[in-house]
Amino acid sequence: MATPKAKLDRRRRTVAEYLEFERQSEERHYFVDGVIYAMAGESPRHSNINANLIAEVTLQLKRTSCRTFSPNMKVRSGEQTVANSVKGLFSYPDLTVVWGEPQLHDKVGDVLVNPKVIFEILSPSTGDFDRSEKFRRLRTYNESLTDYVLVWQTQPLIEHFERQATGQWLMTEVAGLEHELHIASINCRLKLSEIYDRVEFDPPIDLELEEEPEPDESDS
Repeated sequence: MATPKAKLDRRRRTVAEYLEFERQSEERHYFVDGVIYAMAGESPRHSNINANLIAEVTLQLKRTSCRTFSPNMKVRSGEQTVANSVKGLFSYPDLTVVWGEPQLHDKVGDVLVNPKVIFEILSPSTGDFDRSEKFRRLRTYNESLTDYVLVWQTQPLIEHFERQATGQWLMTEVAGLEHELHIASINCRLKLSEIYDRVEFDPPIDLELEEEPEPDESDS
């Protein structure tokens, strides 16, 4: 998820007001319970990972019942969101997979309501939101959602949340360029070496403490 800017203003907007505003705007914004947030541009690393991810997933899902949608497609999440409501979440996942025909919020056709798999690339300012409140809303209000995938930027690491038959969610962590992520619900296997192709990571921070020098006995 790209980094958010500040709120546009303090006034809460309805869903209808948000969609009217958004469809005329040259920039992307997301909507959280009446508050509209502007989204800043993404870093080169974020863009690189996103491009790799879209390419790999789209290639594997060709000639299947699934289709992929780019970060320009919104996803709705909320209780029976209506035009005059200020409740709900409208967001722009980095990649969305839909099984079968896309179900849309209205006739304009720019808001999905039946995501099956959502991928988010973690940013420092949005990571907590992606893991907590955003994920809670998506898994609560989008029954079609079976998988939620969080992709790290700082190291080759992916967190995969998978809905179980009981309704609970199981988290699997895949780390290291030599490993791959298997998303069984869409029969997709993603090699981390491909997702992070040509991505340069920052050098690891050395957490080792310097040893204290031994006391000089000649000073005693």
